[in-house]
Amino acid sequence: MLNLADLLLKAGGPVLPLGRHIPFAVQKLAIEQAMKRLFAEPLNDGEFDVLEGRWLRIEVSDLGMAWCLTRDAVGLRLARSAPVDVCIRGNWKEFLLLASRQEDPDTLFFRRRLVIEGDTDLGLAVKNLVDSLDPELMPPRLWQLISWLGAAAREQEQVAPAQPARG
Repeated sequence: MLNLADLLLKAGGPVLPLGRHIPFAVQKLAIEQAMKRLFAEPLNDGEFDVLEGRWLRIEVSDLGMAWCLTRDAVGLRLARSAPVDVCIRGNWKEFLLLASRQEDPDTLFFRRRLVIEGDTDLGLAVKNLVDSLDPELMPPRLWQLISWLGAAAREQEQVAPAQPARG
């Protein structure tokens, strides 16, 4: 019998790709505001300075969505397109496993479930940065939700292994 987390993950397949129909201006506003709140402390500590003047593209292949991210004087900034230095690409469940710490980042990259293209030194620096961020910086309920869904995704994965990211 499926539990609620399994149902939400199954619903993600057909529902999440609809996010690409949300106007980029709305995505940008929501994501920048979320990053400003979630990453205020690491930003102040200079942890994101590795992105200053550099552009990271995050592609969620199975959703058909991508964002370009940089660090400027104001903070983290999103763009629809930019002269990208590095791209990290994968499917949404791989990013969920990464965010929920259910899968080691090195394992995801080694198995090519997440792919780094371009400036690999910058990509590895970003990977290490993400891995070093303290989940306690998130609102507790958000971290609980991400952890809960990530654990369910990990359990599903053990039954049916994920496919590598396509590009």
